Order: sequence, then C-alpha cells, then structure tokens
Amino acid sequence: MTTVTVQEPPERYNACDILDHNLEAGRGEKVAIHCGCETVTYAELSAQSHALAAALHEAGVKREARVLLILDDTPAWPIAFLGAMRAGAVPVPVSFLDNPQNIAHYLHDSYAEVVVVEGGVAEQLASVLAEVPSRPRVWVANGTAEHAIPLDEVLAEHSGAEVAATDTHRDDMAFWLYSSGSTGKPKGVVHLHHDIRYTCQTYARHILEIDESDTTMSTTKLYHAYGMGANLTFPYSVGASSVLLPGRANPQGALEAAARFQPTLFFSVPTLYNAMLNLEDAGQYDLSSVRRCASAAEPLSPAVLRRWNETFGLDILDGIGSTEMLHVYCSNRPDHIVPGTSGEPVPGYEIRLLDEDGNEVSDGEIGNLHVRGDSAHAFYWHQHEKSKATLKGEWFFTGDRYRRSDEGGYIYEGRADDMIKVGGLWVSPIEVEHTLAEHPLVVEAATVGVRVEETTRVKAYVVCRERVQSDDQLATELQEWCKSRLRRYEYPHFFAFVEELPKTLTGKIQRYKLRDFG
Repeated sequence: MTTVTVQEPPERYNACDILDHNLEAGRGEKVAIHCGCETVTYAELSAQSHALAAALHEAGVKREARVLLILDDTPAWPIAFLGAMRAGAVPVPVSFLDNPQNIAHYLHDSYAEVVVVEGGVAEQLASVLAEVPSRPRVWVANGTAEHAIPLDEVLAEHSGAEVAATDTHRDDMAFWLYSSGSTGKPKGVVHLHHDIRYTCQTYARHILEIDESDTTMSTTKLYHAYGMGANLTFPYSVGASSVLLPGRANPQGALEAAARFQPTLFFSVPTLYNAMLNLEDAGQYDLSSVRRCASAAEPLSPAVLRRWNETFGLDILDGIGSTEMLHVYCSNRPDHIVPGTSGEPVPGYEIRLLDEDGNEVSDGEIGNLHVRGDSAHAFYWHQHEKSKATLKGEWFFTGDRYRRSDEGGYIYEGRADDMIKVGGLWVSPIEVEHTLAEHPLVVEAATVGVRVEETTRVKAYVVCRERVQSDDQLATELQEWCKSRLRRYEYPHFFAFVEELPKTLTGKIQRYKLRDFG
C-alpha cells in the first residue's frame, strides 16, 4: 500500500460537513449543481438542507431513524440526503426504478419513518404502503401524489431555518446503501459518518486529483455508491460543480449532456461506454472538456478502452469498488493504464489474494480478493451471518476472484460463484467475454457454465451487430476466434444469440439468470 496521509475527522463529526465547509470557505455563490436548465449554488443547497432537517425535527424523527429516499437524480436528492444526516437521521437511498417487491422490502427492513419519493413512482409506493405496519410520512418530490405532501411545500414551510448539525460521533451510523446483489433480497450496507471523508482523501484525491475547478458528470445514479461519490461527495469535498442527469441513463443523452455541460471528470460503466461508442455519430460529440474518464461496476473490455481512445482521444481509468467499501479501492492510474486490469490498490487501501485455506497465492495464481481500508461498511443490517462471513477483522472478503500479474496489476477473473470449472480447470468468464468482444460483429457477451451429460461446458450469450451469417455459421466463426486466442479448454462450446443481456439497474450482467436459461 502506498503510504498516504488520511486526516481523521474529529471525534464529534457529522458527514454533512461535506457541504458546510464550502460555505465556510466562501463558496456560497458557486454553482454546486447543474440539472437541466436549473442551477443550485452551495448557499441554496445548504439552506434547503437546513429546511429539510427542520422538517424532520418537527415530524418527530429521532437520531438514527431511517429516511427512505426513492429519488431520481435532481437537486431533491442531495437536499434530502444531506438534510437527513444534518438532523441525525439515517438516509437510505434506493433506486426510483426498482420494483414494488423491493420497495416493500426496503420499507419493512429499514423501519423508515419518512419516505421522500419521486413523483413519477409515488403510486408504486402507495401500492405497498398498506403492507407496512406503521405507515411512514410521505413527501413527494418533482410532482404530486394523493396522500403525500409535496417536498417543495415542506421546504417552503421551513425556509430560513438554521439547524445545527446533530452532534454525532464519527463512528455513528450515517447512511445505508442497499447492495444490488445477484440473488436474494438486497442487503442494507451500513456506513458511518467518517466513511465518506476517507474515500474523498484516497480515490478522489490521489487518482482523480479532483479540485475546485472541476465539473463532474456521472451516468451512474446517486443511490449507487459509485455515483454518489462521483457526483456528490467528491465534488462537494473540494467545492467543485456537478451535473445531475434525471431519467434513465442512455448513450445519446449522456453524450449530449457532456457536450452541453462540458464536464472535466466523466464517470460511467462499461455497458454504457460500449453503447455510446455504438452510436453511428458518436465521434461528433464534443468531449474536449473532459480530462479524465473513470469506469467501475464491471470490468472494462480492452476493446472498449481502445475504441474510446480512438474516438475521443481519452483514456478510461478502470477500477473496482463496492457498496461495502463505498467507492473504488483498486484502479488504473492516469500515467499507468494496463488494458484488461483493475490496476493497483488505491493509496489508502491494501489488497490480498487468498486461497480457500486462507493462504496468500503467488503472482499469476487466482485467489479470493480481500481488501482493507477505513471506508469499509460496519455491517449488513439484519444480516448477522452474512456480516460474519465477509468481515474478517479489518479485512473485507469481496467475493471476487483475481490474479496478480508479475507487474503488480490485478486481473479480474469473475465472481467466485461465476467461475466455470471445465475438465477440472477453472475458466474465467471475463477472459472469454473480453475475447469475444474483440470480434468485429460482437456488441457484448456473457458466458456461463452449463451441465451437459454430467460434464460442464462453456456457453456464450452474444449480442451482435447486423450480420448475414446463420447462427450456426457465426457460432463456428466465434468458436474458432476464441480457440485461436484462449487456452484449449476455455472456448465456448455453445452459443445463444440474444437481443440483450439481463442486467442489474447499475449495469452488471446477471449471469445467474443466464444459468437458469440452461
């Protein structure tokens, strides 16, 4: 681990300081948020967060009571998130695109006393509220809804309020983020007040080198750890500006927004980087303002990295992070990018690869990834056994399988439960997928193991560009392509050509659904 100085916050510390320090530094009139035609200064954002905190106090919300946020990326999101922490409550942001079953789970699991919901999904919330034993208050943002109070009215009623940040300990519970997960119900990941500050002093400072002159833009939503850091905590930590993008992320909208708002730091995920490149007029969009691009959530294909550089003259810093660690803890560097790797540990974090017996593996061998750093979550809410299984003292067991190259870079091999064992030998689905992605007819691919006559074989699900070959002809061509580039046992034995791959709301491929297809 590179030695860095991470300034520990004082013992009594509230994470809403990420906003307050900007007023103390004289940045009140600086634009904190660009959102469509709307701009919000740091002073305005602060005033609204004070009003939100005052409303929570008036509603009788006590310390550490949960406030569920089902919001799109508009100014209402940071107002509610920061205002809740100011009041000593615990904001719990989730996706406004989630399904009713998960929303019901969030309500039951969190015991939320207040819900701040996007107008467009308020009816969806209403459909599950009857199942909640103690009905929470509902404030609706960016719209109206029956039996809900408009957030604008709530804030206007408490306009001018000044609420001192609740006297919290730096190790008090500050906020939760629900993990998307690949199976089962989402898990509440509990973070403490000091965690945000740690990510700002590590990845944001040493990899992004963010400063007050920057403008950030993220296609990943604020409810996700990656998006929250990229477009809220990182810019606010230095007094930079951010661009919020409401609605579903889409490739054309992302490039149009980048050309319009001229961000300097651009954050996205491999799926969307690939989709942007697949637009016929991708190269016509002006990204000249961008000095740094970042990627996370899934490994970035070397083919996408190469095409992005050819199209825009920009590199992409690929890395790995997690909801549990709050942000990226292993990343490529601006001056050292190795395609197909997640780079090296971010200053402030340590990584080790262990075998099934807990012994460190040699370079080149695949091991289970463990990470140590002070932004790690405290525990999973209502998941005691899961917490014990993944938190090993200071180390967090990620569930990812990696190998370390001779040069020190970390190469992703897949989730532990995604690895495919063929003839007693392990096959990395990522390596096969990256090889397929290099073929000119392949848009994206996902591979899984399938059982055939008591043996395991590799099956590839492939999204293609326009083609004239039959499925059998293309399957043969892709199989030969892989055989010439991979080890003899790694090529796909079977192919399925599909219109799209199943993914989580954050863009991760759900391989377990493909396994269910057989």
